[in-house]
Amino acid sequence: MRPTAKFSISFGLVTIPVAAYNATDSSTSVSFVRIHTADGGRVRNQPVCSLEGIEITPDQIGRGYKPDGGDTVVPLSDDDLDALPLPTAKTLTILAFVAGGDIDPLQMGKGYYLGIDSPAAAKPYALLREAMERHQRVGLGKIALHGRETLAMIRPVEGALVMQVLLWPHQIRSLDGVLPERQAEVAPAEVAAAETLMDSFGGLSEDDVHDHYREALEEIVAAKLAHREPEFPAGEEQPTGQVMDLMAALQDSVRAARKSRGEDEDEGAEGSSGGGAGSGRTARKSTAKKSTGKKSAAQKTAAQKTAAQKTASKTSAAKTAAKKTTAKKAAPAKKSASGGGRRAG
Repeated sequence: MRPTAKFSISFGLVTIPVAAYNATDSSTSVSFVRIHTADGGRVRNQPVCSLEGIEITPDQIGRGYKPDGGDTVVPLSDDDLDALPLPTAKTLTILAFVAGGDIDPLQMGKGYYLGIDSPAAAKPYALLREAMERHQRVGLGKIALHGRETLAMIRPVEGALVMQVLLWPHQIRSLDGVLPERQAEVAPAEVAAAETLMDSFGGLSEDDVHDHYREALEEIVAAKLAHREPEFPAGEEQPTGQVMDLMAALQDSVRAARKSRGEDEDEGAEGSSGGGAGSGRTARKSTAKKSTGKKSAAQKTAAQKTAAQKTASKTSAAKTAAKKTTAKKAAPAKKSASGGGRRAG
């Protein structure tokens, strides 16, 4: 990589010459060109002088500054900018060391890798990196890049130093008009259910951080060139519509997350027993459901046994009654037989 800027880091009385390299690559992102819809011709941005109305070349383009409250533009040359009395023009002076969590993510801008610009910078470079890693702090300072001064944060990353350009505090807009006039009230049970849903998400996979949009766009372009229909893998349709029951939606989301990982509800309840207040309640509810199911099964079995015993008792009683009836009918016959014998004698 070629460095985009060279300067020194001032760390007290220690000076570290560094070279800045772009840490991000915007060329891989999806970009479009403007075309004339009638014939497909490219529509280009051509630099035209507003006074003469003619196109000008890049070497004829300079810088100008427009003061607030006026239409006058003051031309500024490179010599004018080099003459600015700014110590940050060639040096990033560290002003403070703070915890990384103290930096508002809204302020973070473009990132640069910082490498040493001379062999003598190797030891102080490593010293600053190791000190920030052990102290768990990031450095804050100011630097002039590309003709303007900006805040910057330096932090250690994987054995190197990384500089993050920061916006000035006045460049962060206020929240006026963003928040609703009346804050919604959330029940503790809903917060617990949301925590359970958060625990069920798990970590990011390699597929989650893959640019599927770019691949789909390239497939559409390839299909147009080949005069065919684009082919996309079938995916699950995402639910749409307004959520009316927030609690039911949270519970359904938890079940869907566990199902996507190949877990059933019982495994999810056991696995989330230590994942916060909501997960503990879910585990207890699942256990209660199991116990209730076991009790219901036992009650059904006992009822079936009782019914069987009653049926057996009724059957036994019926048999006893039948025997008694047969005995009564047989008794007169025996008497008649005995009496007839005496008359014959």
